[in-house]
Amino acid sequence: MRAEERRARIARILREQPVRVEELAETFAVSLSTIRRDLQLLSDEGAIVRTYGGALSAAPGEQSLHEREKLALAQKAAIAAAAEKHVRPGGVLLLDAGTTVGALASRLASWTGITVVTNGLTTLDALAESAGVELVALGGAVRHISLGMIGPIAESALRGITADTVFLGADGVVAGRGVCEGTAEQAALKRLMVEQASEVCVLADASKLGRAESHWWTPLDRPWTLITDSGADAGRLAAFEARPEVTVTVAAG
Repeated sequence: MRAEERRARIARILREQPVRVEELAETFAVSLSTIRRDLQLLSDEGAIVRTYGGALSAAPGEQSLHEREKLALAQKAAIAAAAEKHVRPGGVLLLDAGTTVGALASRLASWTGITVVTNGLTTLDALAESAGVELVALGGAVRHISLGMIGPIAESALRGITADTVFLGADGVVAGRGVCEGTAEQAALKRLMVEQASEVCVLADASKLGRAESHWWTPLDRPWTLITDSGADAGRLAAFEARPEVTVTVAAG
């Protein structure tokens, strides 16, 4: 296979889901250094975005929630199962918007005696018919691309609530810095969620680790738990494991 054809195929693969360097090397039966050169050339052309240990497509603009729902389904399911272990009977939970947190919401549908407060329409849909779950919508302006509610109405409602645990999603998460999002309003609401919760869990598949393409940040300067999937290699996890405030959970599966 010619190098140009291989790079074109790599770009097509990355449009479906983020992939690690090792996986690409195995797929094309070439060395890691060859794949890294391919990724660098594709990155220079603006076709992809390099991440720690891999790459993802540089599709123009933010992916819609419906597009993201099709990505990393097994990883999100595993993360959701691990996150459910942080839920306690009678607890009050804050669930962020997003597909990974939405996977957790689906698992909570059979619970009774818990309260779920959310800005995510995905979570509202998953729990709307769950009679055992007290479901609270924060309100606010809806971002149609992510189906999350943001802005001063959501923030005002949240200030009157304290939660046992918050489950955050993110565009990216960086050790020692926090989670990033595409807009200032999203980052601001996440900051307030962190302030209002006793326990903080960030649900992020391996492709999100070390990723910092979005420009608005929610700092995580208190103890928190990172729940990720088994696709996160040792190198990608090392930066988080080195931080005393971070507990790392790698979901099985």
